[in-house]
Amino acid sequence: MSSSGSLALPPSIEELPLELLHGELVCSGILLSYEEGDGDSSELLSKLEFIGFSTGYRLIERLLRDSPRFKDELDTIKFICKDFWVAVYKKQIDNLRTNHQGTYVLQDNSFKFLSKLSATKQYLEHGPKFLSYTCGIIRGALANLGIASVVIAEISTMPSCRFHITIPRAG
Repeated sequence: MSSSGSLALPPSIEELPLELLHGELVCSGILLSYEEGDGDSSELLSKLEFIGFSTGYRLIERLLRDSPRFKDELDTIKFICKDFWVAVYKKQIDNLRTNHQGTYVLQDNSFKFLSKLSATKQYLEHGPKFLSYTCGIIRGALANLGIASVVIAEISTMPSCRFHITIPRAG
């Protein structure tokens, strides 16, 4: 027990509900699309991304409740890579790259939701389904901070992935 009298859970147990919820969202969406005879997964990806957007929008609100706003876009992205990623995935992003013109690439070399999947071609095809929720989380968090963005995920080798964030520039 912790000093407050509550049971202290090991980190792996604390992370389990998010992993289970995410897995169930993806798997139930895949099953529903097969049952409905819809071979097109774009609707499923869109739904998962929207759920992630809502989650990210609300989560960033709670994380930054009493914090001042960031001085610029790069500071905001750095916060997403460090503190926000730790709050959600219990680790920091492994690499951040930018062209300083509104394009950012966040690389996670051992992405939690891909690390349990096999690296075979069959699972590589389903990879985007496991990343669309996180694309939504990033986009929702940025939207709440006043930054409109497009987030696209890329898998080259399992369980590594990249999230490409593009922030449109005004005319």
